Amino acid sequence: MLSTQPSLGFVIVFLLFSLLFVSNTYKLWFKTDEYYQDIYNSLTREPSFYPFRKFFLKPMDNKKSWVLWQKIFSTFGILAVLGADVLVVMTFIH
Repeated sequence: MLSTQPSLGFVIVFLLFSLLFVSNTYKLWFKTDEYYQDIYNSLTREPSFYPFRKFFLKPMDNKKSWVLWQKIFSTFGILAVLGADVLVVMTFIH
């Protein structure tokens, strides 16, 4: 069986991206109004660089529903991210 250990640089970059996801999840769960407003403002700002901006803005019309679904998806996401972090670190250590 061929075993390949990831480099330390890869592990650090991987964990930094995970930290970014955890930071956004924290904002969603504990600073919900500010998080919602930041996203809404970035999508409505002109000139816009988002090609599908109307597609992303439509669900935001119903804030309560949008927040609920974001929290549901973020729960699955945080479990996946933490699981991947554990696997990458375990692979690096062994």
